Amino acid sequence: MKLRLPAFFVAVASATLAGCATYSTDRADRPECCAKAEATTAFTDKSLYQLDSLWTTDDSEQIRLSELSGRPQVVAMFFANCQFACPIIVNDMKRIEAALPANVRAHVGFTLVSFDGKRDTPAALADYRRARNLPAERWTLLRGRPDDVLELAALLGIKYKEDARGQFAHSNVITILNSQGEIVQQRIGLNQEIHETIRLIQQLAAK
Repeated sequence: MKLRLPAFFVAVASATLAGCATYSTDRADRPECCAKAEATTAFTDKSLYQLDSLWTTDDSEQIRLSELSGRPQVVAMFFANCQFACPIIVNDMKRIEAALPANVRAHVGFTLVSFDGKRDTPAALADYRRARNLPAERWTLLRGRPDDVLELAALLGIKYKEDARGQFAHSNVITILNSQGEIVQQRIGLNQEIHETIRLIQQLAAK
């Protein structure tokens, strides 16, 4: 499905690839706002939630991205065996999570989507969740078919490439989506200042 995204976000695709490849880095608990989106929900032509691809969670549930609707989402792409950039990306997301007031934090989701469909099985993602202490009520970990991962990465302006060792060079991008899955901010790079992002998320959560 072709989505219309602002030129600014498409331009992110030219961001420099990270050095990961050069370094040796119960759904029952989820709140109602993460329940399945109604089939009748109408998303705009800029929404990632129009995609009809199926994704598998770390507890082996199959979902569509539209099931993340209803609250702002902080989204990044990663792979669990990454030893350099990905841990920093996840830490940046956790810094955002920790900086949100508790009443806002409860209404914000955090989503990690893996590049590595071969190794990042549901069990591997579940292990990653436990190791990183990522609460099920806020964090969603996903894996998908290679074509679906490629499509989502393109829409997020993320480039990635696997090397012979199974490591991935990739753009370092954290994306903020509104409750309807539209891109409202992208943070490029690692260890960036988060004050503007916190302000924006608070505004989105209040809507």
